[in-house]
Amino acid sequence: MELSDLAATDLDTRLAARLASLRAERGWSLDLLAERSGISRTTLSRLERGETSPTASLLGRLCTAYNRTMSRLIAETEAEAPQLVRTADQATWVDPETGFRRRGVSPPAAGLDAELVEATLPAGAVISYAAPPVQGLEQHIWMLGGTLALTVDSKVHHLQPGDCLRFRLFGPTRFAAPGPDDAHYALVVCRP
Repeated sequence: MELSDLAATDLDTRLAARLASLRAERGWSLDLLAERSGISRTTLSRLERGETSPTASLLGRLCTAYNRTMSRLIAETEAEAPQLVRTADQATWVDPETGFRRRGVSPPAAGLDAELVEATLPAGAVISYAAPPVQGLEQHIWMLGGTLALTVDSKVHHLQPGDCLRFRLFGPTRFAAPGPDDAHYALVVCRP
């Protein structure tokens, strides 16, 4: 097993524990969380016990239920956020379903409202989110390589390297990498 695989496994373990603690903090049953997230009780139980890794779609639904961005959820699995984040300390999460890679370059921290994420969506992959984790969440996507077809508010934006799209999230979104290259982009997320 490579070092990056060990780090991913450690992140998955911490993420499972954080998901369980979020539910416990609210006093929610698995049934109530299943109702709020649209995820089966069995799947939720397996996620919280670390028996399965969550997909981007599942994490998106859980973040919506808990009113958190994905970056904030992942950052909550870490110790207190340092001011300087070295490359080796930037948490990377990989969606087991699509291969989508998300690296928290500058993760959220107490007292700060913005975060910077590096993302790579493999060519041919698609990720859809039914609702934003936080209504009115501000995002800026700066394309670094490849192409991305991003649907926001029912409008498709075809992004090329160098393009920057900024928007607020109020409804569903869809990220698609039509290829032939992976879609590689920087994402800035600002809480409303």
